[in-house]
Amino acid sequence: MITSISLFIMESFSFGDFIQTNLRQFWELTGFANAELGNFVMLAIGLFFIWLAIKKNFEPMLLVPIGFGILIGNIPFNTAAGLEIGIYEEGSVLNILYNGVSAGWYPPLIFLGIGAMTDFSALIANPKLMLIGAAAQFGIFGAYMVALALGFEPDQAGAIAIIGGADGPTAIFLSSKLAPNLMGAIAVSAYSYMALVPLIQPPLMRLFTTHNERRIKMKPARAVSQNEKIIFPIVGMLLTCFVVPSGLPLLGMLFFGNLLRECGVCNRLAKTASNALNDIVVILLGMTVGASTQASHFLTTQTIFIFLLGFMAFIIASASGVIFVKIFNLFLPKDKKINPLIGNAGVSAVPMSARISNNLGLEYDPSNYLLMHAMGPNVAGVIGSAVAAGVLLGFLA
Repeated sequence: MITSISLFIMESFSFGDFIQTNLRQFWELTGFANAELGNFVMLAIGLFFIWLAIKKNFEPMLLVPIGFGILIGNIPFNTAAGLEIGIYEEGSVLNILYNGVSAGWYPPLIFLGIGAMTDFSALIANPKLMLIGAAAQFGIFGAYMVALALGFEPDQAGAIAIIGGADGPTAIFLSSKLAPNLMGAIAVSAYSYMALVPLIQPPLMRLFTTHNERRIKMKPARAVSQNEKIIFPIVGMLLTCFVVPSGLPLLGMLFFGNLLRECGVCNRLAKTASNALNDIVVILLGMTVGASTQASHFLTTQTIFIFLLGFMAFIIASASGVIFVKIFNLFLPKDKKINPLIGNAGVSAVPMSARISNNLGLEYDPSNYLLMHAMGPNVAGVIGSAVAAGVLLGFLA
């Protein structure tokens, strides 16, 4: 009898130890056991991005995937357990999807979609608007010099400076080639400032323009023939890529997408490139970029400098376009002057910057519609940022 009781007690203790051991192992695998302060900081940032997208309508198609990706990337787990679930763990599902970012596959596909969605008529009708898009790229090269002065390596400085182009895919493409270790911070910074264009640009536009300048009315653009629209992407690709061959992945796909749109015989391909394919790539790119911002990789002093430099680059780019138009107007006859409010559209945040130009113009004159005029420098900015990326890649790779 005593022996049976002893065996029962021993078995109970053994079973209790077994349960306790398993519960301890389970606890060690949970996010609660592996969480650090940085994880909660990044989770708060991810929720803030989602809030901006939903409540403030700031680029929801970008900020919702990025914000939720930040949540995914900052769920803490035990890396020693060999679960292969993290974005930086070779062979994991997230890592495979992230290859599209790290290897630079997604940005050219995004440019294909942009080309298929973009009407270059405003630029074709008034080619001098290309100069405004070029002027806005001063932000990139200004930030590059400041980044060098702060001690960044030349390749890192080039990758950071491209944020000034306000072009997320271009920033991802260039940073994947020049500074892969900084890509998460650069990508989030670029998309953040793109989303904040409605807050950043209007004060600058008011600061650098007078009341009379904001009321300048521009003549309607001439009609552009279908032949011109077809020739433009072919000639544009040849000219830009012969000058900057390193920009071929972005520029080639941009102009190819535009040819699909304008040629009139590839409507199905143009529709797929601009809708279904573009949406799929945006989802994957946004989510994986967000997931790459793990606290251990993202919360560094370098990240703070990247955001500050990106902000400075964006300010310089926006201001440069406006100031360039003011200077350019000094050499133009009175009836051909350009409204400086479209100078902000030289950054390649399409079509947000053009809409801001139009909205601000209507604020000072309800009959002054600037949208079509602003689309010229806006699409020129897309080309300009890709060319600038090609120049930096050619010199620094």
